[in-house]
Amino acid sequence: MTTGTLITVAPTGAESAKAEVPALPVTLDELLLTAKECEALGAAVVHVHIRDDEAKPTLDQGRLRETVTALRESTDLIVQLSSGGAVTDPEADRLAVLDAGPDMASCTMGTLNFGDDVFLNRWEFIVDLHTRMQERGIVPEYEIFDLGHLTALQRLLGKYGLPAGGHVHVDFVMGVPGGMPGTTPALVAAHQALRDLPEGTTFAATGIGRSTIPVMLASLSAGGHLRVGMEDTVTYAKGRPVESNMQLVARAVGFAQLAQRPPLTTAEARGLLGVPAAGR
Repeated sequence: MTTGTLITVAPTGAESAKAEVPALPVTLDELLLTAKECEALGAAVVHVHIRDDEAKPTLDQGRLRETVTALRESTDLIVQLSSGGAVTDPEADRLAVLDAGPDMASCTMGTLNFGDDVFLNRWEFIVDLHTRMQERGIVPEYEIFDLGHLTALQRLLGKYGLPAGGHVHVDFVMGVPGGMPGTTPALVAAHQALRDLPEGTTFAATGIGRSTIPVMLASLSAGGHLRVGMEDTVTYAKGRPVESNMQLVARAVGFAQLAQRPPLTTAEARGLLGVPAAGR
């Protein structure tokens, strides 16, 4: 059982529209303020999607580099860029995310139906993303939307070796229409499947929408970590919109403390994940 809890905040995502969710941080200033606030509460990792001047999802290289630099200058958070982007983003743009030099990047381990869309992750693309991160010393977070994705990860590691940093960390993304449900039995099944991965593999869990709280509680009880944020839910309770990412991080911190697994500091999180110290 891990004695502390790694808390990741995913503040923005690529799905919600600013016009419909006014509290969503979409500008660099809004993102920096959110990051500072959430770090002060106990978040150690920030999972980053960015938006353009019209608040639409973008993978613009200039904006990505500016964002990584600004987050490093303003916080001690581990900066994790999304390589998923929006479901419509081409593979070349998603691979180019690594050129911005983040500490970490996400690596989704398979294709799935994503609501009414298809989130395409071909095997060749996954291998390319994994090996480029190895070469550049960028630590992956393997995003698992379904149980078969864990089998794909086992195959990836067997053929191409451990990730940069040597530690395997996965995030169970649960409750997406088309993926595994955000339920305790689904998390138990995914947790059991981790036995086929390298010893010491750690996991976090993300509950989409109304599955947020059940997934947090199940993850903590199984020794896992937490990812929360307005990328994953914009409703704090039934009929009650989320006011800020701080609100979601504060709740996660409270649950972690009740479980007697307080939030990891950023330094402790770097040690756990194999991420080099800030300012490498």
